[in-house]
Amino acid sequence: MADRWRVEVDRRVCIGSGMCVAMAPDGFRLDPARQSHPTATEADAAESLLAAAEGCPVEAIVLTAAGGGEAVFPPEE
Repeated sequence: MADRWRVEVDRRVCIGSGMCVAMAPDGFRLDPARQSHPTATEADAAESLLAAAEGCPVEAIVLTAAGGGEAVFPPEE
């Protein structure tokens, strides 16, 4: 698995549940409209980021390997 991940949130899908902020407070923030934003577009690979992506009720968080683009979450089928 890659050492660094690209972190994206599809704000068309995000429902503002705040689960990502609860699971990875250093990785995500909610704006005044309760839309999630990553705190950085690239971050060190971390279990908290993966847990946030897996715990998102609408799978709005996408993690890919920085540089290579291989899917981390959701996994490619």
